[in-house]
Amino acid sequence: MSAIRVVIADDERMVRTALRVILDAEPDLEVIGEASTGAEAVSVVRELRPDVVLMDVRMPEIDGIRATEQILGTLAEPPRIVVVTTFENDSYVYDALRAGAAGFLLKRAAAEELVQAVRLVARSDSLLFPSALRSLAAEYGSRQPAAPPPWAARLTEREAEVLRLMATGLTNAEIAGRMGVGPATAKTHVAAVLAKTGARDRTQAVIAAYESGFVSPR
Repeated sequence: MSAIRVVIADDERMVRTALRVILDAEPDLEVIGEASTGAEAVSVVRELRPDVVLMDVRMPEIDGIRATEQILGTLAEPPRIVVVTTFENDSYVYDALRAGAAGFLLKRAAAEELVQAVRLVARSDSLLFPSALRSLAAEYGSRQPAAPPPWAARLTEREAEVLRLMATGLTNAEIAGRMGVGPATAKTHVAAVLAKTGARDRTQAVIAAYESGFVSPR
């Protein structure tokens, strides 16, 4: 199996070096490029087409939020983007997730957490830190939706249950076990939820569920 290809975008050289050392020590991970500004990150990603991008939120020229929007908005097969941040409870982090980032990681995270996060988002099978995402949604998400979202009525009872389980951070295998169905069936339900909510990935679907009031972050 080919290695997961990673680009690191951070304006601090020391941070980029530390992340590279940790990731390159893993046989299934390969750092193929670096960027020190948001604009450079967009250019490097377009050129190298990585599988995963570790994106600092606050960078010169354009920040990580705008860089995330540009990458996801211009590439037919965009990479998975993980926001790397100093502060967990930060409106910038939530804005990056709304812009399409697959998850976030704290700079103080252990090396094992970093490696696991890259593998997890590359697999697209679960959420990074679902409890933290719930807290961010409670703090910065929409407070009172004007009306139920149109997609809610299109979900079957099973799909609605799957979305609620996704919001707790369960993997496909865990959803299958909870619902008493096979993994393939759970995966099919998750795909249907993404299609009907118009979400790019699980994180976007869960944010949509929180902000619409379909699931309460509290």
